[in-house]
Amino acid sequence: LSADTLQFLLFLYVQQVNKVSLRTSLIGEEWPSPRTKSPCLTGKSTSENKNWNDQDHRAFVQGHLSDMLELLLEPEQLTASSHSTHSSLVSYEAVCALSFLIEGTVNKSRTVHPLHELALWQPCHRQNGYSKVSKAFSFPKLESWLRSCLTTNPFGMTACLKSGKKLAWAQQVEGTTRRAKIACNTRVVPEVFPMVIMSQVYKQTLAKSSDTLVGAHVRIHRCNESFIYLLSPLRSVTIEKCRNSTFVLGPVQASVHVHSCDNVKVIVVCHRLCLSSTAGCTFYILTPTQPLILSGNQAVSFAPFHTHYPMLEDHMAQVGLATLPNYWDSPMLVCKESGDTSVFRLLPPSDFYTFVIPFEMEGDTTETPGGLPHVYQKAVSQREQKVQIWQKTVKEAGLTKDQRKQFQTLVENKFYEWLVQTGNRQQLDSLVPPAVGSKQAAG
Repeated sequence: LSADTLQFLLFLYVQQVNKVSLRTSLIGEEWPSPRTKSPCLTGKSTSENKNWNDQDHRAFVQGHLSDMLELLLEPEQLTASSHSTHSSLVSYEAVCALSFLIEGTVNKSRTVHPLHELALWQPCHRQNGYSKVSKAFSFPKLESWLRSCLTTNPFGMTACLKSGKKLAWAQQVEGTTRRAKIACNTRVVPEVFPMVIMSQVYKQTLAKSSDTLVGAHVRIHRCNESFIYLLSPLRSVTIEKCRNSTFVLGPVQASVHVHSCDNVKVIVVCHRLCLSSTAGCTFYILTPTQPLILSGNQAVSFAPFHTHYPMLEDHMAQVGLATLPNYWDSPMLVCKESGDTSVFRLLPPSDFYTFVIPFEMEGDTTETPGGLPHVYQKAVSQREQKVQIWQKTVKEAGLTKDQRKQFQTLVENKFYEWLVQTGNRQQLDSLVPPAVGSKQAAG
């Protein structure tokens, strides 16, 4: 495996986009806390959450463009103090690396090109200072050209919520003023992976399996006390600032990143799982790479993937994921501050229960892909044996018709009490029965 060195330098540099200023925190504008205020996702606010605001991305690149270009210069193009000069030349390889951050169109067409292709376009040579002799760009001219052309991403998250297609997946919850925002940019974005944004879904069960989700970058933000099922093959998923919710995802081709979440459950087959600033979260996963535990996590639990739906194995094949290797139980502590292994645990088998997805779909998958590890399968089997013994005991008790009716009422009352105490009543109450004859309840 390898990475382009110049692109990796840029990747490290742009991590500063979320850098907290302790100076501004003294006057109350910023504070290094994962519990910041909810950002306005329509672009009206630019300071609350820079991950979600394309205006901040543009402002960061504009403000640091000179530094990034200097970072990509060859050593001989720099002064003794590591700065550029008026005669410094930017190599073609450096502009290729910048394509990691910048792409664009010619005359506002719908065809998007990487930056290095646009920079080599003949009409642009005068503005960006490209020389066919040196096969390099003039530093000051290239910087000036980029600044004059740079604009906010018209296909980004802000634009998606502002002008993208609004999806009526969630209903207004009676008795609350919160409104779920769900949008997709497939109508305006060129032929690239679409983006689906879900924000502020509150006390609802939301289930979807559709072409809109296939290959999509999914962004889930500030969902609370909800159950969300996205049963399609996905490209990537970000779950941010969610609480007390369960997310059941179709296979994810790239990465699942969970950030600043409390008490959420994530059930997924994915290529990569990354965690940061989470507390009390549980992950039921099947993954061919080690889960990455970044900074700020507390009380993380890992467990084997423990569910299925009829199209699961077909969807896994679509995104190139198999049942082996599976490193669900081998997380990697990346940050020094997370060096304490007590940050995470493997879920005890006594606390492990299989999960049933309550929707009917067409498909052939009838069991959890790859099965369960032996200790977890043993715990499940022992629990099933206890249920069978209980059923046998009831059957052989010789109860009269009235006694059976009374006993059934008692069991139902106890079950209802358990549903209320555990919070599972909300999940059942929010499930809407499918129409008669419908097999696509999730679609």
